[in-house]
Amino acid sequence: MNKPMRVLEINLDAVAANLATMRARTSGAKVMGVVKADAYGHGMIEVARRLEAESVDFLGVADIAEALALRAAGVGTPILAWLHAPGETFETAIEADVDLGVATTEQLESIASAAAELGKTARVHLKVDTGLSRNGAHLRDWPELVAVAHELALLGRIKVVALFSHLSSTSAEDDLAQIQRFNGAVELAKAAGLHFEMRHLVASDGALNYAQAHFEMVRIGVALYGLSPFTDHSSGDYGLVPAMTAKSFVVQVKRAEAGEGVSYGYLHRTAESTNLALVPVGYAEGLPRSASGKAQVQVAGQPHTIQSRIAMDQFVIDVGQQNVQIGDEVVLFGDPSKGQISVDALAQATDTINYEIVTRMGGRFVREFFGSATPGGAHELPGPGVAF
Repeated sequence: MNKPMRVLEINLDAVAANLATMRARTSGAKVMGVVKADAYGHGMIEVARRLEAESVDFLGVADIAEALALRAAGVGTPILAWLHAPGETFETAIEADVDLGVATTEQLESIASAAAELGKTARVHLKVDTGLSRNGAHLRDWPELVAVAHELALLGRIKVVALFSHLSSTSAEDDLAQIQRFNGAVELAKAAGLHFEMRHLVASDGALNYAQAHFEMVRIGVALYGLSPFTDHSSGDYGLVPAMTAKSFVVQVKRAEAGEGVSYGYLHRTAESTNLALVPVGYAEGLPRSASGKAQVQVAGQPHTIQSRIAMDQFVIDVGQQNVQIGDEVVLFGDPSKGQISVDALAQATDTINYEIVTRMGGRFVREFFGSATPGGAHELPGPGVAF
């Protein structure tokens, strides 16, 4: 097999270590490992299997299709899916023992009807909007949702596993106000006679900042992958290990004279006689075009700015007088403790966050997994419309 030109090295041992690090900070609460969006670009099936081997308590995904893909792969850990399409039918999810997030009475009634058809009891997590103004029941609609849930639970159609919400991470003041609103919503549910097992509110950022809001479970997403949820703190500040290293290789080297234009629009012109190295990664792989002229990568261990315009399939690095050869390794980002450029640096150069960078890495990259049952196992990333 030919060596792939573009590789995402995924360190599953790092994922396991990050789970342990965050568990140590959660005041004994259960942990939901969030593996939505193909585990933030790291490979949902492989990451979920490793988390299951580490006895994670729950897995979190955005939608039912992701949950069913996990079940099809043999993952047996409890799974929560919380975002549903209009007119969603819930029978398949209930049959697969997938917990369902509920934001409206309409969703709840559809789930209960599906459960009745199957002769099963659906497991639901009721979501209240405490201030993010996103998914979840508005506080004014919360009493009705609780009342309907209570009635359906008495009929045996549903079981309320948890009440949950999500912080906005706007400021400490805003977060604390949301925690207070969540506590109020919980008290209202208790007063209405609703029985539930758990509360979960905080994600990686809240788990690090608000021990009083750990409750019975915390949801850990970006920290699982070794990334800091804060722009003013690095992963190393929390003992987290980045799990993804994005690599490619030099595929052509040429000598250019002073004054030659490089790539589209001649964003860069050579200042002197220099060496140009061609790297086969572009915005089709998720490398932001806006990184042109700003972001750095390492070519054969040496940092260089991508001075020229990033194209769909490739970019050119002016490496000066460095003696670069075809086949030399190019690291886009990785683990700073190993001397590699961090994903945070690329995110900062493109005015975004580390979450977006790792999640968008795809295209023709091939993932290679380490620390799994099949070390060095590799597969191409799924294309558009391909189930994973």
